[in-house]
Amino acid sequence: MTATTIRPGWSHPVRAAVPPFTDAGLRRVLEKVQRWAPHVDGLLLDDVAAVLDDYTPTEHEVDEHAQRLRGHLMRLVHLAVVSKVAEQDGQVADLINRGRTIGTEEVPTDHRRAVGHLRRMAWTLHELLERLVAHQCLTEAP
Repeated sequence: MTATTIRPGWSHPVRAAVPPFTDAGLRRVLEKVQRWAPHVDGLLLDDVAAVLDDYTPTEHEVDEHAQRLRGHLMRLVHLAVVSKVAEQDGQVADLINRGRTIGTEEVPTDHRRAVGHLRRMAWTLHELLERLVAHQCLTEAP
């Protein structure tokens, strides 16, 4: 079905809009979205474990670990902000601030300080993860 518009000088036919779903289809999609909970993927847990275990990352691994941890941390910080958990839990609010601060800091050039920075980032990530799971913002398994 096409129709011409009322706008002067516009003579191209315009097709009528067709919604992508029926009412029942939209309700079904809404229910799925409301039931959805992000999961904690294995990579996040592996990256935290790699930094917090007895193994000390080498100088060549520090930047890669920092980049990966920063990505995980920012993802969880954004999730905590969007889910408004910080309004209910002061500890989450503190972890969000700590995560934002440590996530934007440069990795020190000294290897020992760089490892310390990675471990602070990993502990912050781990604590935030635990609080979000406790508030049921995340599921523990994929």
